[in-house]
Order: sequence, then structure tokens, then C-alpha cells
Amino acid sequence: MYQKKLEEDIRCPLEYGMSIFGGKWNSRVICVLANLGTLRYSELRKEMVNITDAVLTTTLKSLIKNEIVERKSYDQIPPRVEYTLTDRGKSIVPVLQAMCQWAGMFYKEPDKSPMSLCKNCDHH
Repeated sequence: MYQKKLEEDIRCPLEYGMSIFGGKWNSRVICVLANLGTLRYSELRKEMVNITDAVLTTTLKSLIKNEIVERKSYDQIPPRVEYTLTDRGKSIVPVLQAMCQWAGMFYKEPDKSPMSLCKNCDHH
């Protein structure tokens, strides 16, 4: 199992926030769940596109540990597991939307116009 070589060195609230919802996959999982609600693993995997099972599993475990995502398993056959945002996770959505809007104003593909909002941020 992968272990970080150094302990996290968080020196301000922004660094803490970025450690929780920053990065490519954390923010995408949060946005997909915010947009579509409760999803089973296979549904979430399908929506994520271009993510491996190992990375999605690690991302979900981290988001669950940080109380952003809730994992609920149902005692049935076949087993069913669903993922949903916690209230804490839902509170991050406006922050991510604001970041998306800011980035959309300034990020440009080479020789193209600025990016439009992603489908997840555009629906809220």
C-alpha cells in the first residue's frame, strides 16, 4: 500500500481545504455526486471517465475518511453500496463552483476562446 514519505505540512486553512477537495479526482467526485445525487460505484465510475478502479477506490476512501462522502451498504444479495455527499461535502460545492467560474474566465485552450463551465457547475 502506498504511504507518503513526508507528513502533511498544512500551514493555513486554504492548504487544508485544498488537501480535502483539491486535485483532479476529489473535485470531480464531489461535483458528480452534487450533480447526480446518490450513486452506486458502477454509476459513479461511468460518470468519472478515464479513472482507474484503484484511483477511484482510493479517492472515495479519502473522501469518506474526511467526511465528504458517505458510503452506505445494503445487506442484500447481490450486495449494494451507494455513495452520497454528506452535509460537509455539500458545503464544498459552492466553493468548487466559484473556482470553476474563476478558472473559466482565465483558462484558454491554445488558440481558442475561454472554456465554458463544465456541465456540473453549469447546472447549479
